[in-house]
Amino acid sequence: MTDQPGPAETPDLAGAYPRLPDLQLEALAARGERRATREGEVLFREGDRGYDFFVVLSGKLAIVEDYNAEGRVISVHGARRFVGEFSALAGQPAFATAVMVEAGEVLAVPVDHLRALALADPALGDVVLRAFLLRRSLMIDRGTGFRIVGSSYSPDTRRLREFAARNRLPHRFLDVEQDPDAEAFLRTLGVRPDETPVVILGGHQVLRNPRTSALARLVGVAVPPSGASSCDLVVVGAGPTGLAAAVYAASEGMATQLLDAVATGGQAGLSSRIENYLGFPSGISGAELAERAAIQARKFGAALRVPAEATSLEDADGEYALRLCDGDIVRARTILVATGAHYRRLDVPRLEEFEGSSVYYAATVQEARWCRNDPVAVIGGGNSAAQAALFLSEQVASVRLLIRGGDLSADMSRYLADRIERGARIEVLLETEVRELVGDHTLDAIVVEQTRTGERRRLDAHALFVFIGVDPCTSWLGGQLDLDEDGFVVTGAEDTDFEQRAGRSPLLLETSLPGVFAAGDVRSGSVKRVASGVGEGAMVVRLVYEHLKRHSGVAPTRVP
Repeated sequence: MTDQPGPAETPDLAGAYPRLPDLQLEALAARGERRATREGEVLFREGDRGYDFFVVLSGKLAIVEDYNAEGRVISVHGARRFVGEFSALAGQPAFATAVMVEAGEVLAVPVDHLRALALADPALGDVVLRAFLLRRSLMIDRGTGFRIVGSSYSPDTRRLREFAARNRLPHRFLDVEQDPDAEAFLRTLGVRPDETPVVILGGHQVLRNPRTSALARLVGVAVPPSGASSCDLVVVGAGPTGLAAAVYAASEGMATQLLDAVATGGQAGLSSRIENYLGFPSGISGAELAERAAIQARKFGAALRVPAEATSLEDADGEYALRLCDGDIVRARTILVATGAHYRRLDVPRLEEFEGSSVYYAATVQEARWCRNDPVAVIGGGNSAAQAALFLSEQVASVRLLIRGGDLSADMSRYLADRIERGARIEVLLETEVRELVGDHTLDAIVVEQTRTGERRRLDAHALFVFIGVDPCTSWLGGQLDLDEDGFVVTGAEDTDFEQRAGRSPLLLETSLPGVFAAGDVRSGSVKRVASGVGEGAMVVRLVYEHLKRHSGVAPTRVP
């Protein structure tokens, strides 16, 4: 094991490595067990599940990546510091190994006891949660965690990498096309090149070209079916709207399931920073907002299932049945459709060829890492495109923002336009559209046209970020709900035939099917903002309660 140069202990990084005060140590001690440790003792290993929450009382403890190989020290903890990161709260396996590098004593607290204590002592809960979230971000930035080994040209590799990135899972990618050590590494595992991509956790858990669901199970993201015959509310889509609904429904005692095909966060989760969300003056990333909301939903008893893609909605003897892509069926008394919208694809030749390697529909830390030191182009004139361009301008070699219209601030918030105009490292090209993509497997350049003059020119771009408007995610509904001319779900008074069919007026966010609601970006006439989506998600819980109470005569099922 090799150590990192520098001081014996990692410095406190903005709350990632706090020292606990006496009162919080005493509270933890009442729930845990003091344990003497020896030098070299391993408290938990990469890949372990259900490990305890540890506080170092004396001695020193190191968090090490690849402990059984070359070993790389991530951090060293002394007295009064606790170890672990977000995986401990999320039920995920450890993504690194904890080993004593100096004999001493630790306090071991079962994670269930930690959760209970965090509820009783919000100050302690805030300290632990903040540290765990920051450590998760640091691990992602450093490329710590499980490995994905494959070709960057492979669609299956891209699928696994996107799932890991969207779910903020710490991982490292080894490209067999670029990394000379990748092939040798595969040989040590007995993996043939045609079996890639592979996923390796803890040096011994190996998945050969796994399905996304298999990767989700390995890293503790997937939640198995609850076994309940039915629940009060199933929320389809885990963006801000769906997360808000799950939090409020579960906190009110409703038996609630939250499903998403890919990850929590939805379209907002693809945003590097949301700066105009109430209560976060310095901004918050969409992924972090989703992580925090998911923790809240689980805390109140909601069951989150990812990946769980709904493929149809059916009437089932007074309830509704959601059929999932894996064949599972989820039954519920009410449904919330919160599947949001997805960015449109660029209408340009060869797009599909580059979507596996160089064309992105999100701009998060992961995408920035994939194209660091490269020139990139961002397409779009709205807030998402502006946020992506501003974030990438601090991460990559150069950024060009291509806008079809002739006014930078026509479709984006003024504060974003001001930041771009005030000297951000972004070249803005107005009245410009992409006509060609140039490259062999990966993007080398784009050919753009100035639409007013018809002039074309070639621009260096190794990655293309596309934010050109959205289409609703409603194809899975199969015509079960009424949609407007653009494909968004019609709700409330907009459905003029509801009263004739149902014998009553529709509730505010109710769709053409009684007891099925729609909220957020998927709803016709909605305001496409995170705050409004959260508000609608909270609002629909009251409407669900009214429906269950007034029209079925049965109160919501209490969560055990």
